[in-house]
Amino acid sequence: MRAIQCARFGGPEVLELVETGEPSGDGLLVEVSAAGVNFADTSRIAGSYHPVPPLPFIPGTEVVGRTSDGRRVLAHTFAGGGFAERVLVAADAAATVPDDVTDTQALALLVQGLAAWHILRGSARLAAGETVVVNAAAGGVGTLAVQLARCFGAGRIIAAASTPERRALALSLGADAAVDGAADGYADRVRAANHGRPVDVILESVGGRVFTAGLDVLAPFGRLVTFGNASREGRPALDPGDLAERNLAVAGFWLRPALALPGAYAEPLRELFTLTAEGRLRPQVGAEYPLGEAARAFTDLLARRTTGKVVLRP
Repeated sequence: MRAIQCARFGGPEVLELVETGEPSGDGLLVEVSAAGVNFADTSRIAGSYHPVPPLPFIPGTEVVGRTSDGRRVLAHTFAGGGFAERVLVAADAAATVPDDVTDTQALALLVQGLAAWHILRGSARLAAGETVVVNAAAGGVGTLAVQLARCFGAGRIIAAASTPERRALALSLGADAAVDGAADGYADRVRAANHGRPVDVILESVGGRVFTAGLDVLAPFGRLVTFGNASREGRPALDPGDLAERNLAVAGFWLRPALALPGAYAEPLRELFTLTAEGRLRPQVGAEYPLGEAARAFTDLLARRTTGKVVLRP
């Protein structure tokens, strides 16, 4: 079968289309109709993602396709293997996709959708009426978090994004205000967007100076959830004393261990599927690339030329 292989660590140029053997072993064999591309995949092929996969490997952690009995499923493949014509998945990782949810919508709901759901419900403990700031609000997690925050009862949603076009997208998805997400002046802009008041929750995936600026604008008992470092500026120092002065909480989030908890996978996905089918949640559909153009898909993703869910089609 055809697959994308990474035989050495590096940038998009290391991705090669190869002929490889059929997958074998335990699990469900899925004929892949679409595979999702995530920003984390760029770190995996660079060798900077934990755990570092042994070389060579087939990237790809989420697929939509058909099982041998014709069932259309969405499944995670966290060990890799998704960028291929066929892949084996664990039976409990396969969720049946409703007919009125498209392949690309379903893929947007797996990693990004579940991350947004768990961050808001679990890590942030968002309460009705609270103000939430979504950084990188035009990204995969951000666009869904803006919408889910509304579904979950947020009182005010402030989107932070890098360009006027991305801020306009966040506003069209239900944000009450949108600000430039750059580190310089971040706290002042967010406070102004909240009528001069601090905010209750910040969803933070940029890292570096934006992380530090976010702490400055949190209200007493505010929560900042960090789940990424897109700026790649390094990890800022954090003084527990500063947190104690305002009873602040900083939580880290990583999806994989979260999904190991009872009820953390299939149940949230069912809610996300239902919200999508009802039109209350609009996963953003992005570009589609043939499997053999995986390197171009990664290049466009890294250059921020894409919006919405990026997929490969075998």
